[in-house]
Amino acid sequence: MDAIVTGGAGFIGSHVADALLERGGRVAVVDNLASGKRSRVPERADFHEVDIRDSDALRAVFDQVRPAAVFHLAAQADVRVSVDDPALDGNVNVLGTVQVLECARATEARVVFSSTGGALYGEAETIPSPETTPIAPMSPYGTSKLCAEQYVGLYNRLYGTRHVVLRYGNVYGPRQDPHGEAGVVAIFFGKLTSGDTPLIFGDGRQTRDYVYVGDVVAANMAALAYEGPDEAFNIGTQTETDVVELLAASQAVAGTDIAPEHRPARLGELDRSCLDCSLAQRELGWQPAMSLADGLAETLRSLHP
Repeated sequence: MDAIVTGGAGFIGSHVADALLERGGRVAVVDNLASGKRSRVPERADFHEVDIRDSDALRAVFDQVRPAAVFHLAAQADVRVSVDDPALDGNVNVLGTVQVLECARATEARVVFSSTGGALYGEAETIPSPETTPIAPMSPYGTSKLCAEQYVGLYNRLYGTRHVVLRYGNVYGPRQDPHGEAGVVAIFFGKLTSGDTPLIFGDGRQTRDYVYVGDVVAANMAALAYEGPDEAFNIGTQTETDVVELLAASQAVAGTDIAPEHRPARLGELDRSCLDCSLAQRELGWQPAMSLADGLAETLRSLHP
């Protein structure tokens, strides 16, 4: 199967490209390298340095590859950047997604769209939060992802496409850059392995749902084969882990006990975020396989092989 991975030079996208190559077929990576790294692109993948907002360049790649599937991971994914520059965030995440959907429609490709859970649901009353949770984003990033999801749904209704949305928890693992709140694992290991003091903002009791990147890749593969009517699926572990607990687990793996420094809480940070993934388990036949302790160990090994 021939496929395009947008954002394939990024953290999650490069792992998706690896998995597709293992399955056989041609894989083309589209990335403008704004945050991705050329070194992450698999050697056997065709690389196209293209911005998804560039309709002519993007269409040329699609015309050349004629993909059966598109894994759309290219995004402005930093919450803080979205707050500072919501226009940029919307331009990339909404208009860029529309360009991808248009190109996919022209080549009759199925799109698996990478979205967000926590940033979409905001301060949810129900924890773990199912897909029916009221949408209440607390950042431009969450709002732009919601808009992109709406376009995915529109294309399914209007054109009869069968695109699928995956709403991730906080993805971590090898190749992750220490930016954005999901990058806290990479940040902690960077501090702990260099002997620096890790930072905790607020009391550290904020919870997140940390899901290993390998499990997220498996969810993407399962979504591609999905034949049912559901459109959006939460992808996480259904387990809350607070920052203090995450640091303790990271310290145990790294074999260090450097005490953290506490700093004031950051404005707009969610208190709790955890995803109910029973729909993905039931309909996609997917569930996370990696425990947090094992996932942290794998992540540390990738930093210091």
